[in-house]
Amino acid sequence: EAWMSIPVGSNCPQGLEYLTVLDQLLVSQRVEKLELITGFESANRFKVKNSLGQNVYCAYEESNCCTRNMLGPARPFEMKILDNFQNEVMHLTRPFRCAALCCFPSCLNILEVSSPPGQVIGTVEQLLNIKPKFVIKNTFGDVVLKIEGPFCPWKCCSDTNMKVFGVNNEQIGKITKQWSGLGRELFTDAEYFSVTFPLNLDVRMKALLFAAIFLIVSKPKLQ
Repeated sequence: EAWMSIPVGSNCPQGLEYLTVLDQLLVSQRVEKLELITGFESANRFKVKNSLGQNVYCAYEESNCCTRNMLGPARPFEMKILDNFQNEVMHLTRPFRCAALCCFPSCLNILEVSSPPGQVIGTVEQLLNIKPKFVIKNTFGDVVLKIEGPFCPWKCCSDTNMKVFGVNNEQIGKITKQWSGLGRELFTDAEYFSVTFPLNLDVRMKALLFAAIFLIVSKPKLQ
């Protein structure tokens, strides 16, 4: 499969150069045959492509076998985002959180994003709300982007859009869970997502929006 060429002349964290010339990323979760046959939960793996179908990144979950199968969507995990040369360009960390939405903010999901690994660029945090809502914060803890989903999170036989809003509450993009067919939806937990953002958006904000997909996809699947 073809890989996207690295743009040159970009002043940003190494590995995020790709994002400077992109306004969309397509994320597909790999279907694990063993998981499909046995139902035994394996570590998630993803391919990340641009709109031309070229590979941009690949993502690998690092989590404990026992926690994957006992805690399911509530499990803690680390996620490595690698480029074409197998360099880790982003690192995502999600601590353990209760799977059920409750009245305690400490139970809500949070994802810490580093790029390069070890240098935090921000967080993605779930809000307590009847609808799916998340905020993206920078390194100072300021809310810089908001994500809001529909009242009914996942629709059958159609795509589901989550709107992305800027600090002035104007919509600047969206995250879409794409309908992948009845068989895939019923018999696997593998999903397709896309994220769209302005071409001139700060590259770190693009990276945080991209990372938000892995927090959304880790939540319990709703139909």
